[in-house]
Amino acid sequence: MHRPLEVVLAIPVRTYDIDFVGIVSNIVYIRWLEDLRLKFLDEHWQLSQQLEQRYAPVLAGTEIEYKRPIKISDRVIGHLWLSNLGRLKWTVKAEILSNNELAAVAIQKGAFISLQNGRLIKIPEELQKKYFHYHQIT
Repeated sequence: MHRPLEVVLAIPVRTYDIDFVGIVSNIVYIRWLEDLRLKFLDEHWQLSQQLEQRYAPVLAGTEIEYKRPIKISDRVIGHLWLSNLGRLKWTVKAEILSNNELAAVAIQKGAFISLQNGRLIKIPEELQKKYFHYHQIT
C-alpha cells in the first residue's frame, strides 16, 4: 500500500467530543484531521519554515465518509499521507481507526499561498523532491 510521507497519531477521545447520543460528533473529525496535518507538517514540512519563507498551507476542501461510530472508550488511531502533489495543489488522505476497525476515511485538498499577497504559489521544490523521492524508492 503506497502512503507517501504517512504519519500516525494516537487520538484520545475526550468527554467533550461526545454528542447527545454518546458517539463522537462529526465536527470532532475535522479537529482530528487538523491534528494529523499538523503532525505531518512537524515531520515533513515544518510550518515555522514556511512562515519564515512567507507562505503557508490553506485548505480548499474536506470530504469525510463515516464508516462506524466511535465511542468514548474506543482506542482511536489516525493515519494521514500525501496522496497527490500537483504543480499548485496537494491532496492528503486519512483513515481513522477505532479498535483496529475503519471508522472514517477522509480526503482533504489544499494549496500554499503567499502571505504577502494571498495568491497561490507553486508547491515548494523541496516538498516535491521529498514526495517524488518516496515514489522512486517504493
